[in-house]
Amino acid sequence: MARIDLNSDLGEGFGPWVMGDDDAMLSLVTSANVAAGGHASDPDTMFATLSLAAARGVVVGAHPGYADREGFGRRVIPMRPDEIGRMVAAQTGALSALAALAGTRVRYVKPHGALANLAAADADVARAITAAVRGIDRDLAILAISGTALEQAARQADVQVFSEIFADRAYQPDGQLVPRGRPGAVLHDAEAVAQRLIGFLQDRRMPVEGGRPIELAADSVCVHGDTPGAALMARLLRARLDEAGVTVAPFLQG
Repeated sequence: MARIDLNSDLGEGFGPWVMGDDDAMLSLVTSANVAAGGHASDPDTMFATLSLAAARGVVVGAHPGYADREGFGRRVIPMRPDEIGRMVAAQTGALSALAALAGTRVRYVKPHGALANLAAADADVARAITAAVRGIDRDLAILAISGTALEQAARQADVQVFSEIFADRAYQPDGQLVPRGRPGAVLHDAEAVAQRLIGFLQDRRMPVEGGRPIELAADSVCVHGDTPGAALMARLLRARLDEAGVTVAPFLQG
């Protein structure tokens, strides 16, 4: 229970529309999943987020999603796996170019929203995303929902992969997240979230809806930046982790 990364999905505004408090979150997290122009963001938003992350010493990852700003990337858009792979490559490449201008670099890829949930369950989609990441840069890692098809596909393809759990989301017995449309899917009680996380780090077992706790690996913990009160929750999590003797540090070093 000595070490864990804290990450958040950031840069999810677009033009004059602002989503979340990226400034506050980048003072609390150790890794930032930056929207790459699919479900949200634009070149200026990406550059501003990447520049702030670089100034704060926060590790940066690409956060590609379906090109569905109206649905915030939370609806599945019918696409073949190979098309999904090219979409992930295009968004990751765009963010990587802006990262170079901002004086940092993209170190990993974490799919967003509906794409992440599909990659967690669909082996073909998971393999397509993994192949795209591997094809872009052999040094790129993948941040995958713990215990899912994407994690397995990355391991099989010899792509460096790290396991993620969610502080602010409820789980199903199969390790998948409770769909957002169901009551209780998103957790808002910061103290309860912190206590659940500390309990998980003690025994690596995650409480689930309608079943016994399940074992999950965890290199990183996500607090969604678009959730109301996200910065307050992240601040409380940092405080409770410190009290428990847990070091918060990036899952990627160097």
